[in-house]
Amino acid sequence: MNTGLANPIRVTCCGEPRDLGCQQGAALQTQILALRQALAQLEPFRLRQPPWLPYPAYRWLAEHKAAKHLARALPNNDPAMMARLEGIAAGAQVSRGPICLFNALEPLLSSVGGCITSGHACSAVAVCGNRSATGEPVIARNFDYLPLVQPGYVVRDTRPARGLRSLEFTIAPLVGAVDGLNEAGLGIVYDYAFALDQPPAPAPSVSMVISGALARCRAVADAADYIAGRPRWGAALLMLADAAGDIASLELSNTRSHLRRPPPGEHCCFHTNRFQTPEMHTLEAPADAVLDHRAPVALRGSRLHESAERRDGRLRQLLAVSKPLGLDDLAALMADHGSDSQPGPFTPCVHSDYWNTTMCAQLLPRSRRLRIAFDRACQARYHEFSL
Repeated sequence: MNTGLANPIRVTCCGEPRDLGCQQGAALQTQILALRQALAQLEPFRLRQPPWLPYPAYRWLAEHKAAKHLARALPNNDPAMMARLEGIAAGAQVSRGPICLFNALEPLLSSVGGCITSGHACSAVAVCGNRSATGEPVIARNFDYLPLVQPGYVVRDTRPARGLRSLEFTIAPLVGAVDGLNEAGLGIVYDYAFALDQPPAPAPSVSMVISGALARCRAVADAADYIAGRPRWGAALLMLADAAGDIASLELSNTRSHLRRPPPGEHCCFHTNRFQTPEMHTLEAPADAVLDHRAPVALRGSRLHESAERRDGRLRQLLAVSKPLGLDDLAALMADHGSDSQPGPFTPCVHSDYWNTTMCAQLLPRSRRLRIAFDRACQARYHEFSL
């Protein structure tokens, strides 16, 4: 199965927050409307539908609840994101509810309590110094998601009236960025995590906080402080790198964070979807957590963390050989199909009956370049964008 899209869609958004949203919504109206129709086939969404409730009523109710939640979360915590959300709806000529629902689904996909996701599979590697063939810091990442959503993928060139310009990977109805690189040379990529704590009050999604950091921050330390200090809804592992060569993994829950840098002299950092620090392990879903009847059919009975643990082990093995890595080396590493060359749900390039690698990217902060393919890592033909 070839899941790829030949040419990444790119949209440019300029101006005040509402302008940014209006331009995004107008340019991506077709994708937004198609994704709204595709919700009917989105198993994690349909699993929460009561059997007695017709689907149109269920979708309307879900949109209403999402709008109510974000109306409480955004105006006080991040009014600019609220303006962008309303702008996307206006530009796409839809009511606010559908846009709110897509933005609420993002944190729900890392909700352990609802068993909406399970074993979500994304991987990220950062190198700098003597582990980079050119000496330039690089983040390589695989975004493992549902092929059903892939037609909504987009590269967004965000040029705010006040703030730093950035190139961002996102999904058509989303206000925030999944990954991004700004003109100051700060790069951030986002992997899900699975934490048990809940936000103390309605809060912006992690992707919205990432967009805020890209607009304001120039270095890893500044971005980590900004993100950790913001109210947020969702658990995540963020890989960060900057033009000066700093790299780090920021582990986030709804209420806690910890910044993990590589040991001195190693110049390499990686993560998948499991916290690696003792400070965050106490908030993580148990190691033996198993997906039950509330999970998608293909995932039921599987252990939540198995894919992340096995991909962590494989990346650790591949990176144990201490040699400089160029862009082709990193591409090959992220395209790995395991020691037996058999692709599956536990290999860095994920092939499964549910999650699949649907986007891969390389962020080069010093040269302000984003290389991206909306495809599996083993089939990727990268398209390059620059600031």
